[in-house]
This record gives sequence, C-alpha cells and structure tokens, in this order.
Amino acid sequence: MKIFYKIFLFSVFCFLFSVLAVSAATPQELKESIGQKTQELQKINAQIQEAQKSLEETKEKGATLKKEVDKINTQINQINLSVRASEILIEKTGLEIDSAQNDIVEIGEKIDIQKRGVSELLKELQQKSSETPLVIFLKNKSLAESVFEVQGLTDLSGNLSNKIAEMRTLKTRLGEKINELSNKKLDKEEENFNLKNKKIITEDIKKDKQSLLTTTKNQEKVYQQTLSDLEKKQSAISDEIEFTEDELRRSFDPALLPLKRPGILAWPVLNPRITQKFGEISRLYRGKPHNGMDFGTPIGTAIFSADDGEITAIGNNGRYQYGKYVLIKHNNNLATLYAHLSYNSLLKKGDLVKKGQLIGYSGNTGYAIGRGHLHLGLYWEPSIRLQNLPNCNCGLVPIGVTIDPLDYLPGGLAAR
Repeated sequence: MKIFYKIFLFSVFCFLFSVLAVSAATPQELKESIGQKTQELQKINAQIQEAQKSLEETKEKGATLKKEVDKINTQINQINLSVRASEILIEKTGLEIDSAQNDIVEIGEKIDIQKRGVSELLKELQQKSSETPLVIFLKNKSLAESVFEVQGLTDLSGNLSNKIAEMRTLKTRLGEKINELSNKKLDKEEENFNLKNKKIITEDIKKDKQSLLTTTKNQEKVYQQTLSDLEKKQSAISDEIEFTEDELRRSFDPALLPLKRPGILAWPVLNPRITQKFGEISRLYRGKPHNGMDFGTPIGTAIFSADDGEITAIGNNGRYQYGKYVLIKHNNNLATLYAHLSYNSLLKKGDLVKKGQLIGYSGNTGYAIGRGHLHLGLYWEPSIRLQNLPNCNCGLVPIGVTIDPLDYLPGGLAAR
C-alpha cells in the first residue's frame, strides 16, 4: 500500500512539474524564442548551401590529393552544419510543442467559461419560460411590460445560441490544436531520428578521409595513380552498362510503359533542384547521355520513395558507379533507383514502402563529384538485372531499360 501511495505521489508530482514547465515561459517569450530559432536555422541553412556551392565548384578544378582532402573537409563541415540544423529544429519544435500546450490549456479554460455561461442561461431560461405568452400578457399590468418580458426571453434564447456557437468554435480550435500538438511531437521524433543518422554519416565520411590518406600514404604520386586506375575501371564499367542497356532497349516496346502522366511519381527530395536531366550529354559522362536525373542536394538530405513499392535491392558499389543505392519496384512495372547515398541502411530487401517514406540520405558515394547529390534512375522494371561486372569488385550493379523520370514526376512534362 505504501509503495502504491509513493507511486501515486510521484505521478502527481510529474504531472504538476510538466504543467509548471509549460507555463514557465509566457506566450510572448515562447513566440520570441521560436523566432530566434527560426533565424538560427535560416543562418545555418545558408551556410550549408554555401558549402554546397563550394563543393560544386570543385568539379571545375584539377584533381590533387590536397584538393580531395579539402573537399572531404568541406563535406564534414557541411554535415556538421546539418547536424546542428537538426538540433536547432528539435529545439524549435520543442518550443512549438510548449506553445501548443499553452494554447490547449487556454482554449480549455475558455470552453469551461462558456459551459458555465450556457448552464446559467439555461437555468434562467427554464425559470422564465415556464409561462406561456398568454399568461405573461395577462399577468402584467401593461402591454409594454408584457412585450418587455417576452423580449427578455427572446434575448436569453439568442444569448444561449451565441454561447453554444462560440463553444463549438472553441471546440473546433481545440481539436486543431490537439492535432497540431500531435504532429509537432511526431516531427520532433522524426528529426531526432534524422539527427542520429546524420551523426553516423559524419563518422563514415571521417573514416573515408582516413582510408584515403592511408591508401595513398598521403603522397600525391600514389593518389594520382590510384585516381588513374579508378577512372580506367569506371570507364570500362560505364561502357559495359551502356552496352547492356542499349541491347535491352532495342528489344523493348515503349507501348508497355504506363501512360506518361505527371504525378504518378512524387519528388524524391523536398525543394528539388535538377542539376542533370535524363539524356543530357556532359563531359562528366564522357560525352554519353545521362541515364537518370541528378538533384543537387547537400550531403545528409532526406530522400523519399517516389511511389509505393517493395525494396528489391540495397547495395554498395564502393567507389564505383552508384555507390550506396536503394532500388524499389513499384506496382506499375516501373522501378526507381536512388544512388550516391551517404546512408542506405534504414530498410532491408523485401520491405514494403509508401510514397513519401524516408528511405535514405543523399551523399556522393560511388563515382561522383565532390558535391552531395541524388541520382534518380527510372526503369522498366521487368528489364532490370542486378549484375556482377567483371571490371570491378563492386557488388551488384542495377542495369535495365532506363526512362526519363520527368515523364512521370509532378509538372515534369511542363518542366521540359
């Protein structure tokens, strides 16, 4: 019994502490704190974009070991900024939760006041409406007194209707605030999840830097030889992929594809910025058409599934081709590939995903330039092969009939 009593007292203490914690800051103070966090977040995001711009400029410079190390240091700085952005966002969301809780308490108090008002009006109306209009006219000495009493009843009835309408409005606002509070709590949980994964990405990039310095023995000559070997192997891999995909395309009937319609797929990143379109020819691809679409996005940016589907492969090609990737089969004979990820261990093969579900984070793994970006590949799903290529020891590589993602993305056809 004593133990139960102690537990009860502890629960009451926790409840009172939470109420006091919410009311510790005034609504105005919370509003100001939220504004400050918003400004901090904007500043950090501007620094992240500046780092992204710096990384994009590295593709115009010659490759040296020093520049490669500087690039990795910039990546580490960028993901550290992203970690800090997540921390600030969590703090800001916590303040917004406090504000929503305050609003809920305030609205609840107003509803209680309205309830008391309605109750008092009902009592008064019951007392005064027990007599019929005829009785009222007969009992009063003058017509004016009778009219005045009837008008009083009408006014009471009108006030009651107004009180009930106001209470309904308050209850609607209360429901909206409760939903807002619930969503904010989910947002905070999701950002805590992102924060944990961004810290893992940071450690992975640091390990890559150490591996580079160890492999090259911190010598420019060794680095240049390693880079030359990498480029030769990558060239051979690209040729083999292109040859196989061309062969598959020759025997492919485009009529089998779903009707081209914007919105079948969703954008895989928030605020998408296309840096390389499908079929676009660039010296980065040795003058060959690009077999996907690239989105410029800082390392550690959340990547989402473009449609409902099933994870058919999660792989890592190392420093070759797609690096860390996720391949998803959809229900319309299409499949999407998300490549050059910094983290792809959220799910496993066979998992079912929903459109808009988090599946990984952008990076620059595989054969990619220094900036963070996402390579989105769209395939005719029945044509996909996962092949071990003879020119590299880089695991399974997705190969198939590629399609322009803009045919199916929101506003895609109009974006051409």
